[in-house]
Amino acid sequence: MASALEVTSTFKLLPKTRRAVILHRGLFNKTRLFSTSPIAINVIVPRVQNNLNNDSRSFSTSTKFGANLFSYNKHVQGGSAPLFKRRNVFMNGAQSLINDQHLSATKSYSGSAAKIVESPFGDVTLPELTLPQAIWKDMDEWSEMPVITCGSTGRSYKYSEGRFISHSFGSALLSTLKLKKGDVVGLLMPNIPEYVFAIHGALEAGLVVTFVNPLYTAGEVKRQFENAGVKCCVTIPQLAEIAQAVAPALPNYKGTVIVGGEETDVSRKIFDFKTLILTQRGDVPFPKISPDDVALLPYSSGTTGMPKGVQLTHRNCVVNLEQCKHKSLVNHVPTAGNYQEKVLSVLPFFHIYGFNGILNSVMIYGMHMITLPKFTPEMYLEAVIKYRPTVLFVVPSLLMFLASHPAVKSEHLSSIKEVTCGAAPATKGLLDKFKEKIGRGDTIDIRQGYGMTETAPCTLLSPHSMPADKVGSCGQLVKGTSAQIVSLTSGESLGPNQSGELWVKGPQIMKGYLKNEEATKETITEDGWLKTGDVAYYDEDGYFFIVDRTKELIKVKGNQVSPTELENIVMQIPGVADVAVVGIPDILSGELPRAFVVRKAGASLNESDITSFVEPKVVAYKRLTGGVRFLDVIPRNPAGKVLRNELKVFGEKVPTEEHAQ
Repeated sequence: MASALEVTSTFKLLPKTRRAVILHRGLFNKTRLFSTSPIAINVIVPRVQNNLNNDSRSFSTSTKFGANLFSYNKHVQGGSAPLFKRRNVFMNGAQSLINDQHLSATKSYSGSAAKIVESPFGDVTLPELTLPQAIWKDMDEWSEMPVITCGSTGRSYKYSEGRFISHSFGSALLSTLKLKKGDVVGLLMPNIPEYVFAIHGALEAGLVVTFVNPLYTAGEVKRQFENAGVKCCVTIPQLAEIAQAVAPALPNYKGTVIVGGEETDVSRKIFDFKTLILTQRGDVPFPKISPDDVALLPYSSGTTGMPKGVQLTHRNCVVNLEQCKHKSLVNHVPTAGNYQEKVLSVLPFFHIYGFNGILNSVMIYGMHMITLPKFTPEMYLEAVIKYRPTVLFVVPSLLMFLASHPAVKSEHLSSIKEVTCGAAPATKGLLDKFKEKIGRGDTIDIRQGYGMTETAPCTLLSPHSMPADKVGSCGQLVKGTSAQIVSLTSGESLGPNQSGELWVKGPQIMKGYLKNEEATKETITEDGWLKTGDVAYYDEDGYFFIVDRTKELIKVKGNQVSPTELENIVMQIPGVADVAVVGIPDILSGELPRAFVVRKAGASLNESDITSFVEPKVVAYKRLTGGVRFLDVIPRNPAGKVLRNELKVFGEKVPTEEHAQ
């Protein structure tokens, strides 16, 4: 792979007049740059000028972009094991130990006392690479194949073009904006191709990247950017106003780079992305970067509290890509000759799943990433039909869309060989419904995974040869990862088929929370176990099943009630499109379970229909004694997870069905 120094040195080898032509005409020509290099990376930039001119103007100026993905809420949220098994396991793991209080719940078990599960795929070698080095390492093998395409505009780049733009942008950040190693760059953009080059260019330049949801208000962006110490923001014209509004609050702010704009106003610290690429010198020295340097600062609430900056090093990200490389976990056809797998995903790059779990995973194998700046059923289906992807990355709500939307036909999905579902568990019923839609369930590989921002993100992934009786599991531990299940009541390390909090350990675990040592200590034990905050269990074969979030468990008179268990029951009712269950405060019981239900079109369900269906299937304290409320949509975050805190507040203001009528 060509390092920054090698690329710079190669550029210097060119005749002075040739360098002037390249710098002046830059991306206008089909110039084979750096062809005199001993390593001959042959960066070709034939269509970049047109691509940069065809900017992100297709991105809707509406602040509601992307909301449709999670407003089409027919997602069967929650745990993934069969209902009877999940209920029994949950009771075995939590309730049977309710009176056993002789151990501290925060105690870390190790040695013979702990029942530790190791990855069946073995250990992992720690790569001595930065993230950009890992991404571009094998680029020569597929340099003339597309790296990313906008499924909305058709704007597309080859790997060679992407490599050139990334390096040039990194050079611009150092030379034009005068950023220094370790400075933080904030990305405020939807999924557009240039997102890839902005982030990898910044990382190659030794900078740290934090990314925010482009739906955020100026206040939300300001809070994150202030905490992260952002000195430069990369955005698009439609969001430039927010970036400029936040800028005055950021000390030593160097400037705003706008992708798709045409304005450069140095006095206002505004820079055009295309102009920066076209005018870069080839002799800008790049700083030396260690794999242990912080690369990313995504923000996560963790198991509790306000969003916190998660410090992920280059090594965290690179090793997590390596941990998923195993013959049992990799099932795609290698990129070679004229063949290239096509991957369609609308999941946001500002989420660690979308960035390292999907985008970077696609790039290290030389696959073709097709993405969309926002989700609408029409746009997504058009991309499926036009590009005929072979691989899909989805969340359960998107999988439900494909399985149930009448416009989606089995022939539309005929090219798909593999589907990976993450961010939240998908139930067996949902998976079966999707297989029924495509009509060839035995020939398609549907997998689930599990992770969190703090683990970069993957810790569990289901193998492509997973036995049928494991359907619904989020998989086995990836290479080099250990886990244990810790009792919610006694703090004891539990064995198979007993539920408790999932703790994980491995080289992908974050460095810590930014400027928050207390939260770091609450999340990571002294001997390196990360407390996920998720309730889970594993079976005798090391397959893990997620039951619920510890902070989402409903406490009814001291009894722990799983919202997911109740949601799975309610979803069995034919007229229910979506449901979420939360606990509401009660003086006598502490909390009571309340269901928020979205009816299917034409359904005439009322509260008694729901409660009478649930009552005979659960013990008394699990009944929906908090009532049922009907909504048009269940609120979810961009990753598809239910925003239960919003429902708790909203629930107090929502009238009962009888009052509504």
